[in-house]
Amino acid sequence: MLPRTEIDGRPPTADELLAPALFNYGHVTVMQIRAKLVRGLDLHLARLDSANRELFGEPLDPERVRRHIRHALLDDSDATVRVSVFRGASVAVMVTVRPPADAATIPQSLRTFAYQRPAPHIKHTGTFGQLFYRDLARRDGFDDALLLTSSGHVIETSIANVLCHDGDTFVWPNAPALPGTTMRLLRRAGMLAERRPIRCADLPSYRAVFVTNSHGIAPVGRVDGLGIPLNAEITEVVTGLYESIPWEPI
Repeated sequence: MLPRTEIDGRPPTADELLAPALFNYGHVTVMQIRAKLVRGLDLHLARLDSANRELFGEPLDPERVRRHIRHALLDDSDATVRVSVFRGASVAVMVTVRPPADAATIPQSLRTFAYQRPAPHIKHTGTFGQLFYRDLARRDGFDDALLLTSSGHVIETSIANVLCHDGDTFVWPNAPALPGTTMRLLRRAGMLAERRPIRCADLPSYRAVFVTNSHGIAPVGRVDGLGIPLNAEITEVVTGLYESIPWEPI
């Protein structure tokens, strides 16, 4: 099923779709909506505004974005919403509505690749590399790609941040990666974490490893041929913090 799509609050014409179809230059955010509520709405809106200023040299009115999301949702209370911003004749806001999605409950398997996204601090539309390596990983029976620096340090997956626990504290990789909304929401909820280099070869020595994105938090059980420990106590702590994050109206 094709997602329901609107550009600036109305169904797009073929001409309006030419710019995002032919020129893969823009920025996005993706959010999970339940009962027409979302976690970290201010972070999503701030991400869009910051990226718009950097890519297009102008602010993006947060109320404009909220209005378009509300309109595109129609009667749907639960959904996955993607807000894409691109420039045709002017800066346009495209909202797509898909069925809701939750984090995986089974341990995830990751296949490693040496690849670093350009402009990693922006959630941009230039996703060929991420999708290419994700699909290669899936063909080999893995759930996602784990992206590494050329020296073998963990960066992120194709669609998520990576969170580790060393037995004493949570640790985020300090390689250049997208500052995800779930990462920032966990910090807001009180999770104490360090940022430091994490070598892929050292992942089995951690007490637990997770992937985090707008779907939520999922444990990692395997990286390439390496088994990753699963720790119910640590999982309960991090998922409890996540569940404590309040929902906000669109």
